[in-house]
Amino acid sequence: MANITKAELVDQVAAQAGTDKTTAAAVLKGFEETVLALVTKGDKVVLTGFISFEQIAKKATTARNPRTGEEVKVKAKKAPKATLGATFKKTVNKEIPAPKLAK
Repeated sequence: MANITKAELVDQVAAQAGTDKTTAAAVLKGFEETVLALVTKGDKVVLTGFISFEQIAKKATTARNPRTGEEVKVKAKKAPKATLGATFKKTVNKEIPAPKLAK
């Protein structure tokens, strides 16, 4: 298993889509910016079968400092959440075939 860098992902997307690296990089950057903007605004972004992105609210709570045992108040905040789709999970578990990669 390898860790794929953003540059390597751009190369692979360009090959898969039959386009140049500059276009693939621009599309990937546009995708990232769009998802971030929509989720920050409170929208849920769903790529059916693949992944969904959303914002969840975390309530204020009381935690404990493990070193001192002192109680600490934790403010309410928003957090990102990503959920993998059923098709993605089935592909990873080899229940359905993975797409072929361009060379």
